[in-house]
Amino acid sequence: MPPLPDRFTARPATTADVPAIHALVSAAERDANGVAETGADGIEAALTRPGLDATVDSLVVHADDGRLAGWAWINRGRRSQVDVDPAFRGRGVGSALLDWVEARAAEVGTDWVSQTVDDQDPAGTELLRSRGYELLATNWLLEMPTTGLEVAIPDGVTIRAFRRGDERAAYQVIQDAFDDWQPRRHAYDEWARMSIERASFAPGVSPLAFAGGELVGAALSLDLPDSTDGYVEQVAVRKDQRGRGVAKALLATAARAMHAQGRTQLTLWTHSGTGALAMYERLGMTVRRSTTVLRGRI
Repeated sequence: MPPLPDRFTARPATTADVPAIHALVSAAERDANGVAETGADGIEAALTRPGLDATVDSLVVHADDGRLAGWAWINRGRRSQVDVDPAFRGRGVGSALLDWVEARAAEVGTDWVSQTVDDQDPAGTELLRSRGYELLATNWLLEMPTTGLEVAIPDGVTIRAFRRGDERAAYQVIQDAFDDWQPRRHAYDEWARMSIERASFAPGVSPLAFAGGELVGAALSLDLPDSTDGYVEQVAVRKDQRGRGVAKALLATAARAMHAQGRTQLTLWTHSGTGALAMYERLGMTVRRSTTVLRGRI
């Protein structure tokens, strides 16, 4: 356990903490951007994902009155996240959690650790910068209206909603597409836990594209209860099918289905490592906000 400010205690997180953590993360998101976006099932998935042992890879910090002041996790000694309730900022909780993250990273033998910070959180950015963290990547939250979109399906391609039995093929297409930029290929169980096994996974608004009887593209969506937007978690098109309008058709199909559910905006995140920002902008998407991934040497 890290040295903590007076009147705070820490312990590993458990799934019983998910509601309190969700409330904390939602408060931090509303403070930064005016809206809460992270679902409770996403927090539970993070704590239970294969490769993360919550007994040593997570921490919750409570004030002496029992309120949750902050939490953190680190996955495989590299990727980490720290959140502090806005009511407890400036009291050393974030610094203590970051100390713990760095100590855990050193314990497992890694030479660096990363942290994603909202660009509307200058204090969090300054804390990491003061410790020598440097820019690793940028994430952009993109949006487009769910109306007025033409669903133009390329010749030889058919599109239908995700259904039981599509899991392995979707995993293969997505991981193959992400190999060009993600640092490691996720095992099926880890990928599934963070996507299709989440309670918020929405198969009815998750279109799949087929060509020649094979799955060649996917847009997997979540129905986030705290958001009024439709949200696409992952988009991928097989390399030999790119440049034909498959991604545009998948997003337009998802948008139409989201509009039928009363969602007025389709949103998705893209990572600077993918090089896909320009492509999404050509499809008519615009940047709503951004986050920065900072990396510190251990």
